[in-house]
Amino acid sequence: MKTLKIFVTGSVQGVYFRQFVNKKANELKLKGFVRNLDDGRVEVVVEGRDERVNEMVEACKKGAPQANVKEVQTQELSNQGFNSFKILR
Repeated sequence: MKTLKIFVTGSVQGVYFRQFVNKKANELKLKGFVRNLDDGRVEVVVEGRDERVNEMVEACKKGAPQANVKEVQTQELSNQGFNSFKILR
């Protein structure tokens, strides 16, 4: 089990990036959340099997079709015990 906080920088707000991450998280059976940050980045926190969390990082690097991802930073966290995956406002 792995928990990561992912910060995505670039043109990632207003281009369905959160919906893209939500769909991918559900496909990968990951738990956590995604939200826009005031500084223009998107924050993703995911928890699940190591290889699936790693797949999410790779998906974030590619981004939604309309997105232009410039940088992806990750930070390992302790297990958060999420029950589902949510898009936060």
